[in-house]
Amino acid sequence: MTTAAITPRPLPPAARRARYRSAALGLLAWTAGITFCLPALWMVLTSFHSEADAATNPPSLAASLTLDGYRSFFGGAGGPTPWPPLINSLSASVFSTLLVLVLALPAAYALSIRPVRKWTDVMFFFLSTKMLPVVAGLLPVYLFAKNAGMLDNIWLLVLLYTSMNLPVAVWMMQSFLADVPVSIIEAAQVDGARLPTVLARVVAPVTAPGIAATALICFIFSWNELLFARVLTGVVAQTAPVYLTGFVTSQGLFLAQLCAASVVVSLPVLAAGYAAQDKLVQGLSLGAVK
Repeated sequence: MTTAAITPRPLPPAARRARYRSAALGLLAWTAGITFCLPALWMVLTSFHSEADAATNPPSLAASLTLDGYRSFFGGAGGPTPWPPLINSLSASVFSTLLVLVLALPAAYALSIRPVRKWTDVMFFFLSTKMLPVVAGLLPVYLFAKNAGMLDNIWLLVLLYTSMNLPVAVWMMQSFLADVPVSIIEAAQVDGARLPTVLARVVAPVTAPGIAATALICFIFSWNELLFARVLTGVVAQTAPVYLTGFVTSQGLFLAQLCAASVVVSLPVLAAGYAAQDKLVQGLSLGAVK
């Protein structure tokens, strides 16, 4: 007994067009992703080149690799050490993020779970504080810091970063806390839990992904801030972004060292994002589907 070969039926024109469209969109997404990553990959590759190879035009992909850029960045050639600026950036970013979370959580609770009157006006006020250009407030902040004797002080940056990130944190966490079931909060209050206990043991665990997403964004904003750190700090409270600008000198641009320094300065943000990626995705997707 023989069986005839079964030939697949051709797809309808509409299905073929949908398949081609899906393949084209996938190719476009891969192209955009690779194009987006190319500058960062090129920075990493250049950081392993010597200054002579990094300065060639057009650049050479086959140039020999070396760790001289990283040795120079970490003071291997007798230069300044980057550890104080890195520690200052880490301290300012971590402490300001913790302060933002401590202040933003009860504010978001008051605006979402126990909304105050005209809470939409309050949310607009928080958002309007970000509409002022940062440079417009630079001179008043500088004069205040000078008269208060707080120039070149890391705690001044902590206060500034807290005030700059607090509106964004309240705006984000208000949407996260709006999805918390009110019944579990009422059950905790019936059991005698006061507001601090409700926030710490009920609201915070339920909204942990949203809190992690807010903390990561505030940390990135604080870590990358340059303008205030450049103007208000000198030697003692110098941050990592300010330290990076020292590689652009009147003697020229030390491209390999600058790329090596940029890679090192980017690592804490990448490590924090990688460690919190699961909660970040969950937090950013909270409230997206009702």
